[in-house]
Amino acid sequence: MTIDIEPLKKELGRKIEDEDVVTQAPLKAMIATFDRDDKVPAEGEAIAPGWHLCFLHSYARRNVLAEDGLPTEGGVLPKIPLPRRMYAGSTFTFEGDIRVGDRLRRETEFSDVQVRGGGTGSLIVTSQTRRIYTPRGLAVTEVANTVFREEVKAGEKSGVPVREAAPADVPWRRTIKADPVMLFRYSAITFNPHRIHYDRTYCIETEGYPGLVVHGPFAQQCLFDLLRDSNPGRPIKSFAIRARAPLFDTAPFDAIGRPTADGKGAELWTVTPKGTIAAQATATFA
Repeated sequence: MTIDIEPLKKELGRKIEDEDVVTQAPLKAMIATFDRDDKVPAEGEAIAPGWHLCFLHSYARRNVLAEDGLPTEGGVLPKIPLPRRMYAGSTFTFEGDIRVGDRLRRETEFSDVQVRGGGTGSLIVTSQTRRIYTPRGLAVTEVANTVFREEVKAGEKSGVPVREAAPADVPWRRTIKADPVMLFRYSAITFNPHRIHYDRTYCIETEGYPGLVVHGPFAQQCLFDLLRDSNPGRPIKSFAIRARAPLFDTAPFDAIGRPTADGKGAELWTVTPKGTIAAQATATFA
């Protein structure tokens, strides 16, 4: 399939702004969903890394949602000429904290687009740069990457890449069983309508997956939590994650990590049931 992305490149630099207020209810939902013992932050207290995804959602109306549940218009991205979408990774820089009660302002920019080849055919990779401000100034910069791909033909299976083996000699490890209830709750907290995370019939029969797909940001949150639990009291300055292969609700997966040699950061991975890398991340401490 030949794709001309020049019309898409002409849209680079498009920006939108939105606002929200940090409240406790979504944070309570996040704690319950991941079955954690965190105390719910009080008014004026900072929220945990990754919890900002509880806020500043896309509120696209029903009439602009595609078959997969995601909007085809209304955000910063132009219409992409490929129908299927997957999380590809994100890079975060934490400049300040986000606190309960903060009024948030987010600037989102369409910052990059590329065409690549993959096991499922042509791919379009897009980047959105998001800057979140609190009353104290810039708090978080995120570059979020999304892969758009061709649809799977009827009766075929979606290709699931097999990557290299994950490291075994790691001091930080936990096993996560992402069941349908957890995935549904996370979809609700983040107002994510993508059907691959909660509609098993659609997921298997239309997109060719073996089970419900674990959200990329869900697995990302598991690594955020592993990192902060393993390094109490150390604020995170940067966190970069790249998705390598999907995870499913059909079997538990592992979140693992280790400190870097200089002690100033960490390396982390999510690991498939076969012991291969699903996502890899690096982090630095402030």
